Amino acid sequence: MSATARSDADSPQLYRFEDDGETPNNPRLPVILYRNVLRVPAGRDPASVCEDMFAEHGWANGWRNGIYPFLHFHTRTHEVLGIARGAARVEFGGNKGQTLDVQAGDVVVLPAGTGHRRVSSSADLLVVGAYPTTGGSFDQARPNEIDPDEARRQIAKVGQPAQDPVYGKDGPLTRLWADR
Repeated sequence: MSATARSDADSPQLYRFEDDGETPNNPRLPVILYRNVLRVPAGRDPASVCEDMFAEHGWANGWRNGIYPFLHFHTRTHEVLGIARGAARVEFGGNKGQTLDVQAGDVVVLPAGTGHRRVSSSADLLVVGAYPTTGGSFDQARPNEIDPDEARRQIAKVGQPAQDPVYGKDGPLTRLWADR
């Protein structure tokens, strides 16, 4: 069975974060949080389901791990985080952002520049991350490790992904991030 998302999922939650002088965030694009969208067939590894779904929709070069406990962001690519197992409290948007609870089945799409760090998590947390294949190269910056003006220039150059990592070419991301 191919990787799919629940079709009865609620509309995505959107979050916008301003540049706070430390964390650039993204001036145009919102963070997209899909709640309880992963459909895991019996006997399948939930992380494999995430990987297959993301790859099917043009998001690859992924990893399996947790979420770093230090504030960081990516200036040359967008990122998707699929919560395959467990739960976490994650600060998005930097020190002046917002802390959200995520759990198995949730998927978070972070536009380039969005600060994020794990505040706490269950012992069994497993996250699958990936990046759009149409995007730029991976980087990982922390506040004060990159010139803020250079970070903003790099973020502005990151193009829109070809597909939503959960729903594909007709998914919410394609219209929510279009022409922004």
